[in-house]
Amino acid sequence: MGTNRRPATPEEARALASAVRLRILRMCLDNALTNKEIAARLEANPATVLHHVRTLVNTGFLVAEPSRPGPRGSVEIPYRATGKSWEMDVREAGVPGGSDAMIDAFLQEIRLVPVEEAILTRLGLRLTEEELKELIERMAALFDEYKQRPVSPEGVPYSAFFALHRDVSREP
Repeated sequence: MGTNRRPATPEEARALASAVRLRILRMCLDNALTNKEIAARLEANPATVLHHVRTLVNTGFLVAEPSRPGPRGSVEIPYRATGKSWEMDVREAGVPGGSDAMIDAFLQEIRLVPVEEAILTRLGLRLTEEELKELIERMAALFDEYKQRPVSPEGVPYSAFFALHRDVSREP
C-alpha cells in the first residue's frame, strides 16, 4: 500500500506469502530475537521456525546481529527485521498467497489480545474510481508518514491493519 514501493521479486513475494514469516518480522521489528525466542513466542518447533528465519535472512527481510553467549556455553544469534517488506509491492510478482498470509497473520495476532483492547471500526462507502484512488493514496501517505517517524523508545508497540474491499453484499 505504500506510495513508493518497488515490485517484489518472486523469491521475495514467496518469502512474504507466509503468516508465520510475517509474524516473525513483526516480532523482530523492535528487538532482535533468537530462533529459540521466536519459536517460544510462536509456540512452534524451533526447527520449523529456523527454516522460516533462514528464508527471511536469505531474502534480506531479517538480518543476523552479532552472536551472544547462550545457556551452557552455546552461542545464540539474534535476528532483527530490516523493514524491507514495507518497501515493496508483492501483488505483481505472480506468487499466490500473499494477501491470505497477511490476513492470517493479522487474525493470529489480534487473537492474542482481548478484543476490547483493539480499536476497531467499520464504514460503508460508495465511491467513484477517482474517490477510491484518493482514499487509497491518502491512507498510503498516512501509513508512510508513520513508518518514517523515529521510533519512540518509551512508546507502546501497536500494529495496524487496513483493509478496503468491495462490499458485494450491498451490490444489486
